[in-house]
Amino acid sequence: MDQKELRRQFSLFKSSRLSNLKTKIFGLLLLALFFTSTITIFAQDADPVAGKALFNTNCASCHKLDRKMTGPALRNVETRLLEDEGLDREWLYKWIRNSSSLIKSGDAYAVKIYEEYNKAAMTAYPQLTNTDIDNILAYTAQEKVVPVAVAAATQVSNVPSNDLGLSDQIILGVFAILFLLLSIGLILVAKTLKNLAELKGIKIEEKKKGKPIWKAYLENQFLMLCTAVIFLLVSAYGFYGWTMQVGVNQGYMPVQPIHYSHKIHSGDNKIDCNYCHSSARVSKHSGIPSLNICMNCHKSIYEYNGETTEEYSKEFYDGEIKKLYKAVGWDDEAQEYTGVTYPVKWVRIHNLPDFAYFNHSQHVSVAGIDCQTCHGPVEEMEIMYQHSSLTMGWCINCHRETNVNIKDNEYYDRIHKELSKKYGVEVLTAAQMGGLECGKCHY
Repeated sequence: MDQKELRRQFSLFKSSRLSNLKTKIFGLLLLALFFTSTITIFAQDADPVAGKALFNTNCASCHKLDRKMTGPALRNVETRLLEDEGLDREWLYKWIRNSSSLIKSGDAYAVKIYEEYNKAAMTAYPQLTNTDIDNILAYTAQEKVVPVAVAAATQVSNVPSNDLGLSDQIILGVFAILFLLLSIGLILVAKTLKNLAELKGIKIEEKKKGKPIWKAYLENQFLMLCTAVIFLLVSAYGFYGWTMQVGVNQGYMPVQPIHYSHKIHSGDNKIDCNYCHSSARVSKHSGIPSLNICMNCHKSIYEYNGETTEEYSKEFYDGEIKKLYKAVGWDDEAQEYTGVTYPVKWVRIHNLPDFAYFNHSQHVSVAGIDCQTCHGPVEEMEIMYQHSSLTMGWCINCHRETNVNIKDNEYYDRIHKELSKKYGVEVLTAAQMGGLECGKCHY
C-alpha cells in the first residue's frame, strides 16, 4: 500500500471518529435540555403568588410564616415535616382538608399537634384542590424578605445658593469687604482733598452744630402727644392680640406614652378614621379608642415591615408594639392574656372650652364632613397635632362657607325648600339654616 492510500484511510478514520464524537455531544446536549425543561416545568407547577393570595384568605387569621400564633409557624413547613417527622405532601393534603378526621384516625403527629395547641382542631378546607395547596406550600417555602430601610433624606441647607454654587453668605461677605474698602477709599480721598486745600490756603467753613434731634423732639409738644397716642394704641392692640391667643393651642403636639403613627395607619394602610373613633358617628365625642381595638390587628401584626427612616426605625416601631402588649397584658410567646394590665394615660390634643358645645355626630353623620376638614391631613401626620385654631371665628367662618348636605335627608330637604324660596338661592349654607344662632353652640 502506497503512502497516498494510507493517508486516505487515515483521513476516513479521523472523519468517522469526529462524526461519532459530534453525535455523542449533540445527544448529551439534547439530554441536558430535556432535563432542564423538565425541571423548569415542575418548578413552574406551583405558583407562590397565587399561594400568597390563598394564604391570606384562608390561613393568615391563625398562622404566620415566622412565628407561632393560634397555629404553628408555616415557613418551610413541608421541608420541616419531611426532615423531622418523615411526613410528605400527601399527609399535608389530608391534614388541610380534614384535620379532625386525621386526628380521629390516631395519626401520631396529628394528635401531637392537636394536644399542643389546646385541643383546637384546625378548620377544614375541603374546597382546596391539590394545586391550591401546592401554591400555598410554594409561598411558605420562599425565603424571608428583609425590608430595606429607606435612607433619610439628605438635609438640605437652609442657605439658598445661586447658579454658581456659591452661598449667599459668601456673596454678602464679598460685598461687605468691597463696601469696607470703598469707605476707606472715600475717607482717604476726603483727607487728601482737605490737605490739598490747606496747602493752597483755602479755608473750609465749618458747619454750625444744630440743636440735637432728641432735644428738638422734646421741645415739640405736638410730636410728643402723637407719639404717646400711637404708643397707647399699639400697646392696646398687642395686649388684645395676646389675650385672644389664650386657650388657642394650634400646632400643639404632645408626646404620647405609646407612639401612634396616623401616617402608617390612616395613610399607608387606609384605615378609616371611624374604625378607631367609632363613637364620632353616634356621639358628641369622638372618643379615645380602647387598646382592645388596637389588639384586633396587633394580635397578628407583631412587627413593622414598612418604610423606615433614621428617626423612626423598625426597632422603634417594634418597641412601641411591645409597649402595647405590656399595657394590655398580652403574652406574645404564649399567645394569651396574662391578666396584668398597665393603663395608658393618653394626652388630649383637641380641647374646646366648657362653654362651647360641639357634637361630632351632627358633623360626621348628618353633615357628612370629612375628619380632615377640622383635623387637617391626619393621613400625613407621623405625630398627631392640632391643625386648626378651633376658635369661634374659625367655626363661624366654616358655617358661612359650608353648604348643607341634604342628600338622603328628608328633614333637611323640607326645610331647604322653604328657606331656598325665602333667600332666593338653590343651595343653603349652614349659617342660612340657623348655624350662627348663639344657642347652637352655647347652651
